[in-house]
Amino acid sequence: MDWVDRSEFAEFLIARRAQLQPEEVGLPSGRRRRTPGLRREEVAALAGVSVDYLARLEQGRDSNPSTAVLAALADALRLNEVERHHFSKLALGLDPQVGGCPADGRAFERVSDTVQAVLDALHPTPAFVLGRRLNVLAWNAAWRDFAEPLEVLDTEGEVNLGHYLFGNPVATKWWTDWPIAADLMTSSLRAARSQWAEDPQLAATIQALQRFPEFTRRWREHRMTDYRSATVHLNHPIRGEVEVEIETLSPAVDQSVVVWLVDRRQVHTPGLRLVNE
Repeated sequence: MDWVDRSEFAEFLIARRAQLQPEEVGLPSGRRRRTPGLRREEVAALAGVSVDYLARLEQGRDSNPSTAVLAALADALRLNEVERHHFSKLALGLDPQVGGCPADGRAFERVSDTVQAVLDALHPTPAFVLGRRLNVLAWNAAWRDFAEPLEVLDTEGEVNLGHYLFGNPVATKWWTDWPIAADLMTSSLRAARSQWAEDPQLAATIQALQRFPEFTRRWREHRMTDYRSATVHLNHPIRGEVEVEIETLSPAVDQSVVVWLVDRRQVHTPGLRLVNE
């Protein structure tokens, strides 16, 4: 438990407690509250722990919560499955699916020839390699053709999906489900930070995104969604309204192959053509 990120864990508890309303957990709303969300004693009662113990957790003065306590707190805070996994990583300081110490240091951002070959073999399905900082490290021709009209590649430096979605005004124009995409990017960075807390480039990316209010709000809320698999809709400037199913594979520790399945459920309909033909 020595690896626990006390500030992150404490921030998560406080932020999620503030977002819960009494009626969401079966409590009367009562008089108007001076601060939003549930009182500390209410969450403690729901989780079956003492108020003093919850205070110590929120203040970073206790770094050894048991798995039973974590489960009870997760139930009390009404966390979804992705948030439970993240909550466990914050508390235990390791990934429950992998084990071991959280990794530090800078990311390995060179894409191997084998991974590039996988991208090329996926053509005509758009696919790209995403780094831990949301930086796009490589892509295939199909993804380039799909992303260029969206102005994803219109940058002099590295291509970063976080900076594109939060900093480029056209993103809200083309991405019909922009809030969903924004949640995906924030959740991905939140998960990366819990695993690579000592990465200075990751910290710099998160800091730079703080100048965008929509990112800052999401970051402070500590909400998590399944950023590895999702469906979003776009009003593509060339292809019109399209549905994109996102699926993520991880060939390396800090690199992911992200596949965009475009209008997959329509390609078998008579009269329709594959978008990449």
